[in-house]
Amino acid sequence: MPQELKNLIVFGDCRNMKELPDGSVHLVVTSPPYFNAPFDYPDLFKDYDEFLELMRDVAKEIYRVLAQGRIACFVTQDVRVKGKLYPVPADILRIMMEEGFNYRDRIIWRKPEGYIRISRRSGVQIQHPYPMYFYPDNIYEEILILQKGKYKYPRNKPELQSSQIDMQEFNREKWYLSVWDITNVLPLKGRIEEGIAAFPEEIPYRLIKLFSYVGETVLDPFMGSATTLKVAIELQRKAVGYEIDLEHLDVVKRKLGIGQTRLFNSDSSNSSPFEIIIRNDAKHLRTWLQEKVKRQRSVAQK
Repeated sequence: MPQELKNLIVFGDCRNMKELPDGSVHLVVTSPPYFNAPFDYPDLFKDYDEFLELMRDVAKEIYRVLAQGRIACFVTQDVRVKGKLYPVPADILRIMMEEGFNYRDRIIWRKPEGYIRISRRSGVQIQHPYPMYFYPDNIYEEILILQKGKYKYPRNKPELQSSQIDMQEFNREKWYLSVWDITNVLPLKGRIEEGIAAFPEEIPYRLIKLFSYVGETVLDPFMGSATTLKVAIELQRKAVGYEIDLEHLDVVKRKLGIGQTRLFNSDSSNSSPFEIIIRNDAKHLRTWLQEKVKRQRSVAQK
């Protein structure tokens, strides 16, 4: 029987989730980096193969820490970089299946037409009303739902009643469809997530309700601004998050209401509901990227 986990935040590389025992997590809800997407992750990876290597390493770790029969959800989309379109969801799905997961479902997250974050690509067609100039505006992302083996449904479990899904909400908000209409979060000034590509709380809210019980542990290996963790706590689940970028630390603390500024190791005690660990492999990503670009230019000039 896996040991009971605390609410945990680890600033470090999620390719090694050494803080988590085998089979200790009941649900994964995450949104991995969208390769080298402009605005959010420019030049983060040397090339697409490096990104796919990351996803394979993380897939292995997720398989290890996830309990039998449980679910891993990825919010992602295709990414166009310098005119080339990369099939990120298709490749994540392929890698997860190659690492032992079953492909359970795919939900389309459709955003309102007026909330397109990046420039309208259809403007090219307007400027050039001729064939071959068509590029559609993208208003959707994909929620990939993977499962580790078969789930044994409980007959008598104390959490059944407290975890019951509100069927009025289920029907009113049309959770039963494979297309979910949810307004996206824009990183505007004044918002906690300013400058961060955060997904709306409604997405983890639905997934946590649909795929976990009260008291179970929800993991986000690409924590970002900690949206998944916030919702998990509000829904009376335990929450674990990994994030390599130390620049998100203050945002995470504000979103989760963590007032303590002292950071501590796993053997320390604190009144905060979260334990925070900063490992040596955490990075100030902006600084790290600038140094990486300088190194690459230096090598190219030699």
